[in-house]
Amino acid sequence: MITTTPIKQQLPPGPKTSNLVQLMQWIFDPLRLLEKSKQIYGEPFTLEFRKDHPFVFLSHPETIQEVLSHDRANFDSGRGNYILLPIVGENSILLLDGNDHSRQRRLILPSFHGDKIRRYGEIMAEVTESVAKQWETKKPFSIRSSMQEITLEVIMQAVFGISDSERHTQLKSRLIKTLELTGGSVLRSSLLFFPALQKDFPSSPWRNFLQRQQATNDLLQAEIEARRNENNTAGTDVLSLLMSARDEAGNPMTDEELKNQLITLLFAGHETTATALAWAFYWIHKSPEVREKLLAELATVSDVSDIKALHQLPYLDAVCKETLRIYPVAMITFPRITKHSIKIGDYEYPPETILAPCIYLLHHREDIFPHSKQFQPDRFLNREFSNYEFLPFGGGSRRCIGDAFAPMEMKIVLATILKKYPLTLAEKQPVKPVRRGVTIAPAGGIKMIVSH
Repeated sequence: MITTTPIKQQLPPGPKTSNLVQLMQWIFDPLRLLEKSKQIYGEPFTLEFRKDHPFVFLSHPETIQEVLSHDRANFDSGRGNYILLPIVGENSILLLDGNDHSRQRRLILPSFHGDKIRRYGEIMAEVTESVAKQWETKKPFSIRSSMQEITLEVIMQAVFGISDSERHTQLKSRLIKTLELTGGSVLRSSLLFFPALQKDFPSSPWRNFLQRQQATNDLLQAEIEARRNENNTAGTDVLSLLMSARDEAGNPMTDEELKNQLITLLFAGHETTATALAWAFYWIHKSPEVREKLLAELATVSDVSDIKALHQLPYLDAVCKETLRIYPVAMITFPRITKHSIKIGDYEYPPETILAPCIYLLHHREDIFPHSKQFQPDRFLNREFSNYEFLPFGGGSRRCIGDAFAPMEMKIVLATILKKYPLTLAEKQPVKPVRRGVTIAPAGGIKMIVSH
């Protein structure tokens, strides 16, 4: 239970190496840093990536529950995501706190749940088929690149809903280039972690990024104005729903809010789902017994776009959950910044301490997930896990808005491809997880082959 009883303020132990060394380890080999720190210092432990900014990693479900169940009253979170500001903009739901965050969340959330997302099933199945039919028999291809094509096009149609073909093509091209900062190499994404590298001068990487971003915003603004001028906001895509949404005072989102939230939804739902799908195909084809069991279950469904039918398949659900458990796309939930001195577990944390419930370490607790390094979907058939034991979408007031959209997309993409395309892994060596922007992805993209 959280209390504010005054005791000696202290922080959990952690490495004494310099801030720069810890930051470099966090950028280039984050999973090793997490596992080694827990092994040496126990839980929780403290890392410090910037001077006087302690970062406490939590991985016990009871401690995580204390944080997530007392979220808004005791913590800020949005301002802890400052490195994302250049990408998503200052009005993004990821960067807001308090009433501003609550307002944006209430405006956005209905667009991603219930009947509103079920209508996207056909789009997801059609886009998947259009990408998969381009694969050549017995020619290796990157499954992750293909998944990225699918998830981007799904967002273009379901979220942005842009029907003008020229604007669609231009925006898609711009978005791909903009996302290179968060989905590209570790070196490129280092621009986010080192503000000193964010210099605007001719031909600098930062100026190139800013110019691409401005071009993207211009295209989005043109689409918003065109719909408003044509009184065309009655569509079923997310942009139409957001343009029609009103808060308690009857006010709509501003154009800047709309643009920032659209980029946020792209950032949060494109790379992440593509990465999760790539891992799913890897594990399914690395484990023949998993693949055979899943194919047998999928044979009972004829319409792969029928999400209601797919939701009735327990093994498909278990495969998706185990994929999200073993290498969660996000290593930590959104960090929580203490507003005041607060006691959690055995420690009382001073104001401005950054607490990071660690999804990766939680998902690899042997007391909850025995043989955690092994891919075992059956563990989700044999036991129900609490929201503080399994949290691939985070939790509390910052739980991912796409927590229904993403599993739906995963199931439809997997069903569409597995029922029609016999795939095999092109390489036998294990695939390692590496940082890709702010997420963890498979090294090399995972090469696969359509066998016949």
